[in-house]
Parts: sequence; C-alpha cells; structure tokens
Amino acid sequence: MKEHVQHLKDEEVNILLNDLLEQYGYDFTDYSFASVKRRLQRVYINDRFPSFAEFRYRVIKDSTYLTYLMEQITVNVTEMFRDPAFFLALRKQVLPVLATYPFIRIWHAGCSTGEEVYSMAILLKEMNLLHKSVIYATDINESVLEKARKGIFPLAYMQQYSQNYLQSGGQHDFSQYYAANYEYAKFSESLSEKIIFAAHNLVTDRSFNEFQLIVCRNVLIYFNKELQDKVLHLFSESLEQLGFMALGAKETLRFTTVAPLFKPLAQKEKIWRKIAT
Repeated sequence: MKEHVQHLKDEEVNILLNDLLEQYGYDFTDYSFASVKRRLQRVYINDRFPSFAEFRYRVIKDSTYLTYLMEQITVNVTEMFRDPAFFLALRKQVLPVLATYPFIRIWHAGCSTGEEVYSMAILLKEMNLLHKSVIYATDINESVLEKARKGIFPLAYMQQYSQNYLQSGGQHDFSQYYAANYEYAKFSESLSEKIIFAAHNLVTDRSFNEFQLIVCRNVLIYFNKELQDKVLHLFSESLEQLGFMALGAKETLRFTTVAPLFKPLAQKEKIWRKIAT
C-alpha cells in the first residue's frame, strides 16, 4: 500500500515560525513564505513525523534538532568560484580598483559553508592583495560557519572547483591551495588567516564596519521585498563612497529604494558601484 504523505498546512508553518521567533529569536516573518514552507515540508517528510504536533514538540524541546532545522531552512548551496564569469569580473574590474587602497575590507554576507569566501581569498592572493585585506564572512547559521572555519571540503569536488577556477581567470595549479588528505581537501591557512568568520543575522543585526566590497549572493531571493529593501539599505550604509556591491544571478537592485544610490558596473555579473554623494 502506498504510504500517505502528510503536508504541512500554512497555519502550521506559521505556528512553527512563531515558535522559532518567541522561543529562540529567529525571525523568518519576512522570508519568502513559499521558500520556508518548502524547506520545512522537506524536513517534515524526510524525518517521518507522524503528526505536526510531534514535529513541533521536537523543534521546541530538542536543541540539537533545532540546529539541524535551522541549517535546513537557511543553508545556501554553493561551490568554489561559482559562476566563474562573476569572479572574472571581480578579478578584472573590481580588485584593480581596490588595489589602490592602503587596506581592503570585504564583507561576505550569507557566506554559508565558505566555498566562495575561500575563492575570494585565492583571488586576492593571486593579485598580491591578500596581505593587506581582511574578509568578514558572516552567516546566521552557526553550524555552517563551523564548517567554513575548518576549510575542509570533499576531494571529489575539486575537479569541478578547478574548472571553475580556470574559467574565472585562474592561472596556477588549483591544487597548490589545498592539501589532499584521504577523501578531503584542506585549504591553506595562508588563506583562512585573513578571514574572520562570525555569526550575523541580516534581519536583525546592524552594520559593524565600513567596507569597500560587499558580496551577498543568492540570499536575498529568500526574502520578501520589504526585507530585501531593508538589507540593501544595511549594505549601502556599510559601504564606503564608491564601494562595490555584488549580488546573485537572480537578484537585482531594480525596483528597490537603494537603486538610485548605485550605478551598474557589470550588469550581467550583478556588480554595482555606490555613487559618490
């Protein structure tokens, strides 16, 4: 007999989101409801809860399960040098400008497990800029930050990452940046020593520095329009005059209230520059 799959109702999703807010302070109110519901539904089915009540009880009472659930809701799938054309645009159009600064501060918001942060560090190293740079890599999710800090990724992914690297303008042997150990690749500490990984909630936390480049790719697509606008204002306030901002392939400044503050630098690659005021 075919197993009956239970689906979460909208009101059940709202109850759970309210629990997360009241019990733990995680605010998903302004996230895309359809996206959050889809992710919760996947967990609910995969973990075979017989009822919503038991699912809810587990989330409230089991802190380990809560951490897992948060990872499922917020984790951002990524890879090294994802969208090579984007990293090529950084290499050719953004970093040569940043090279003229005495010190470079970069904020990578929503960094997930860190693959794109290490990619940025490699770019900076190849342009002889890493020594005068610091990358602040933040995410709401502590468990993915812990993975990112370790800089350890499956060795099986390295072939794809190497191809991405070469397509993004890389001219060296990609394997020089990591040490292979059994099934894993550990990236060099010469990269990670210039990266500060820290928890930061784009919904509730404020700006914490002034940056020349802010990268936040494929995070805003999970937010509704109001929250997107709020976060984009946070980024604008956190950028120096003439600073650069980079978003994901499906994200845009069009129809946002910050659009007049920026001019497109590389439209296809979603890189903007803040207009001097």
